Amino acid sequence: MPDKIEHKRSKANVLAEEGTLNPAPEKVSDPKFQEGGFFDPRDIVQVKYEMLRRVSADKMSVTEASDEYGVSRPTFYQARADFDEAGLSGLVPRKRGPRGPYKLQGDVLAFLKEQVVPGEPIRARELTDRIRTKFGLDVHPRTIERALGVKKTA
Repeated sequence: MPDKIEHKRSKANVLAEEGTLNPAPEKVSDPKFQEGGFFDPRDIVQVKYEMLRRVSADKMSVTEASDEYGVSRPTFYQARADFDEAGLSGLVPRKRGPRGPYKLQGDVLAFLKEQVVPGEPIRARELTDRIRTKFGLDVHPRTIERALGVKKTA
């Protein structure tokens, strides 16, 4: 019977997997984050929270805090707005922008599915022309392939 080997993931790996790894931990100059204890400059949520706390509780200026925590002033204001809106979870980085193929819904998606013949290759470039003619929409061929679940080859 093979031995079970448990591999402990490093904190940096976990932060990277969760999307909370600070891309520039070397820019954090707050001495607390340099000691290697509780405060970790690689943890972007912790860095943002402490930056907001320093401005709110310790009355540090936004400019000083932005410099000390290695972010721009607009990033500070965005972090504050996110925190005010959603609390600590608002500081977790998230993908911005559309969450799906917003052009390919309803009638357009139904039209696309009607055009697909099982067993035949999908001609996404041809389908973009048909969508442009019927709906007046410009859609990238790759968007059509993703909507129909086609994997891109090479």
